[in-house]
Amino acid sequence: MSKIHKFSIIFIIVSFFVSGCAVIFQKGRRSDIEKIKSLEDELAELRDTKSLLEERLSKEIGEKQIKVRMEDKGLVITFLAEVLFDSGKAKLREESFEIIDKVVRVLNEEVPGLNIGIEGHTDNVPIKYSGWKSNWELSSHRALSVLYYLEDKGIDSTRLSASGFGEHRPVVPNDTPENRQLNRRVEIVIIPKAVEKIKSQPATKGIYK
Repeated sequence: MSKIHKFSIIFIIVSFFVSGCAVIFQKGRRSDIEKIKSLEDELAELRDTKSLLEERLSKEIGEKQIKVRMEDKGLVITFLAEVLFDSGKAKLREESFEIIDKVVRVLNEEVPGLNIGIEGHTDNVPIKYSGWKSNWELSSHRALSVLYYLEDKGIDSTRLSASGFGEHRPVVPNDTPENRQLNRRVEIVIIPKAVEKIKSQPATKGIYK
């Protein structure tokens, strides 16, 4: 593989994982060639993990309960909220345990060195009768419920984080019942080390935002 081709790959990988950031590498530096190899290996690992998840969750994916896809932030497993929770609730439904366990096995066996973010999301219908202060609060508690379940199933707590976004990050407009259902979701994100490293670095020479 030529050096030019390698440097093209690094830009593709970083752009794929981190929107809004570009990392500049100097041609011929050994450290940059090593970074290229590391990122190539990480991307291959995530692609293999995606394929395995699609295989083990084929039934749920076919029923449109779950999606598995690569995004800028990492490998994302999206659950419709109704798969995991009753309406207005933050306690996991017992029926969801078997599905989550399939994901847990992959997280522990295939990517034991990567961190995992859990994100809760809702539609924009205001909370009225469930007792939650806001959709933001509900989404946060749902994310925490998934986090605690993953921890109970043996995933190291130092790998886990949880965030609630309420209605503030919809994937589609909240203009139909079908779209609102898509926005009510929980996402388990397998976070690439490249993303964590770049996001943790201050803006310095060679990194532009």
